[in-house]
Amino acid sequence: MRTRFTDKTVLVTGGGSGLGRAIALAFAAEGARVAVAGRSAAPLDETVALIEAAGGTAEAFTADVGVATQVRDLVAAVVARFGGLDVAVNNAGVLRAGLPVADLPEEDWRALLDTNVTGVLFSLQAEIGHMRAHGGGAIVNVASNLGAHKRLPGLAGYAVSKAAVSTLTRAAALDHVEDGIRINAVSPGASDTAMSLLAGESEVERAIRMKGDSPLGRVSTTDEVAAAVLYLASDDAGSVVGADLVVDGGVSA
Repeated sequence: MRTRFTDKTVLVTGGGSGLGRAIALAFAAEGARVAVAGRSAAPLDETVALIEAAGGTAEAFTADVGVATQVRDLVAAVVARFGGLDVAVNNAGVLRAGLPVADLPEEDWRALLDTNVTGVLFSLQAEIGHMRAHGGGAIVNVASNLGAHKRLPGLAGYAVSKAAVSTLTRAAALDHVEDGIRINAVSPGASDTAMSLLAGESEVERAIRMKGDSPLGRVSTTDEVAAAVLYLASDDAGSVVGADLVVDGGVSA
């Protein structure tokens, strides 16, 4: 059992399901005190229950990352509960898909930018505000292989938002490395979550599709993506700054 994050406090946004839940569980398994945040309490409580059942420490906090005051209050609440903030994983995101650029609804465009880009900006600002006053830390933003690395028809808005996360990560990394804060990104491809299923597609059908779509021949497991996040957040990656680590089985190679 690895203990890279013993006595560390980790915040994971979008921690109620999918990759966010897997990331939260992985940090807890390595000794971290984990704060999971999101807009809905019930799935966050489920993540906390899973962590506690495995002997870990966690607490749920409801917040909308697209609202600056809520993000500032979130970080303050985590610090008040656990005494600090050492690592943050900005995973909260939304997917709106299926239409070409000319037909992309304004509502979808704004929702993608508000959560996926502005939400990451607000999260970075609140997290960095604490970390640079308390000796530094590590931040990992969850982007996507869709955006800076690959594009698909009907996903322009999502790709633009995630490409912005990749660029924002690099810019923030340069701005704040002298504050003792390492900032990096992970860009997953299709992983073993509901988000990677096409409309009406079963997991079996997805597995068959991925044999042709991915050089690796399958989706990534959530544990594989979580392992990449933990590496970037750990001292093992002490000289890794402004990286965008793609985890997609070679799809965007």
